[in-house]
Amino acid sequence: MLTREQKEEQVAELKGKFERATSVFVADYRGLGVAQMEALRGGLRSVEASESEFRVTKNSVLRLASAGGPAEGLKEHFTGTTSIAMSFGDPVALAKTLVDYAEDNEAFELRGAVLDGEVLDEKAIAKLATLPSLDELRGKIVGLLQAPASKLARLLSKPGAQVARVLAAQGASDGDEG
Repeated sequence: MLTREQKEEQVAELKGKFERATSVFVADYRGLGVAQMEALRGGLRSVEASESEFRVTKNSVLRLASAGGPAEGLKEHFTGTTSIAMSFGDPVALAKTLVDYAEDNEAFELRGAVLDGEVLDEKAIAKLATLPSLDELRGKIVGLLQAPASKLARLLSKPGAQVARVLAAQGASDGDEG
């Protein structure tokens, strides 16, 4: 049993995290065993370039912490066995991990999420999980930026190579005459 002081500390801590989070996901974990929860936590730790946190918290603490903040739209989901996952970086990477886990574990059900103040339902979360992650987007941008440079280098090297071949051929023909 939490003391009033401990509960107030948890509320203050969560309120601060909700303010900093780029996204907050709410899920029902009823029926998951300890090993399955650890597997989920392990999957969340491996999410590339994304700081995320997963926790099981009392609904009353969640309601108090979300009041008046960006996660307030999730309060209707704070019932039963509730877990939350928060992203402080790339929300797409976290969404992909949670959706994949939910597909593999029927007992884990995503209820809703908040992304930059917008409340998302299960369909919107699934759609978010199909977007490219921040790392994938960065890779595409680097590829797009490198492509013109490599094309330019090839174009600039071609005339020089052609001149060198002409000079080599001219030198070879001069050698034949003498």
